Amino acid sequence: MPQPLSWRNARPAPHWPEIQRRLRPPRLPAWVHVWWPALLWAGVIFSASTDTFSSEHTRWVFEPILRWLVPSLTEDQFSTIHRFIRKSAHVTEYFVFCLLLYRGVRGDRKGWRWTWRLAALFCASGYSVLDEIHQAFVASRTASGYDSLLDSMGALAAFGALWMWFRWRRSIREAEIEASKAPST
Repeated sequence: MPQPLSWRNARPAPHWPEIQRRLRPPRLPAWVHVWWPALLWAGVIFSASTDTFSSEHTRWVFEPILRWLVPSLTEDQFSTIHRFIRKSAHVTEYFVFCLLLYRGVRGDRKGWRWTWRLAALFCASGYSVLDEIHQAFVASRTASGYDSLLDSMGALAAFGALWMWFRWRRSIREAEIEASKAPST
């Protein structure tokens, strides 16, 4: 009677479903999932403070549009509207940035805390200062403390919007709890 070969593995080769369970795709660290929008938006803000988005270049974009909408627009009126659009962009971009920073600081935790909001607000305000310092080194841009203040006001507006949002959600939740406790008739 022939002897079985001792070096041979008696276990059959694994099938695809068995291998598939063992091969998991590489996972990104958890912090990447919550921070990537804020980091991407910081890059957008950084690129917006380059020569590409200087007043001369945005004028080239907005002037034909505004002149088409209002043909009788004077140069002073256009300059006022153009300045308003540019300053509104400061407020808007840092409003969004503060919301995204809050999302990152909060992580996967639920609810809200003042410390999370303050961290997002201070990070946005600090980044606005760094943004203005960056603009000081761009030839066609100027650094302005007023622009940094506008940026911080946009972040503060996001802070207020978050506060109202969570307060509203809490009042709805409390109303649902009260409704569930009420005796049914």
